[in-house]
Amino acid sequence: MIKFGYTILYVNDVEKMVDFYERTFGFQRKFVTPENDYGEIITGETTLSFASHTLGKSNFTTDYIKSEPGEKPFGFELGFTTDDVESLVKTAIENGGVLVAAAKQKPWGQTVAYIRDPEGFLVEICTPIHNS
Repeated sequence: MIKFGYTILYVNDVEKMVDFYERTFGFQRKFVTPENDYGEIITGETTLSFASHTLGKSNFTTDYIKSEPGEKPFGFELGFTTDDVESLVKTAIENGGVLVAAAKQKPWGQTVAYIRDPEGFLVEICTPIHNS
């Protein structure tokens, strides 16, 4: 059986990112290494992880594109559901996130907003999709 275990974002500051996701979304820190080069937060069944660029470079034989807040975001997003999108967007901005798109109701009834986290990754904050 294959299971989706985790997503790792390569970042400049592991501790800062763990702190942002804890304070913004209320997730619990699983651990951060003593070297502050890798950390995990508990988000449910799948873990969200952060690794330093130094650790990333030691893992790969080729370079990769770093997420930069001042550049275009990657065509990739993290999505988190809530019943109160606007309140969570406000909290994200207060904690260092940057608004990309204000909350908007989609034709299928879902409310969706987008921010960028402090390292520039896209984050969708939305209501759950309810099957009819």
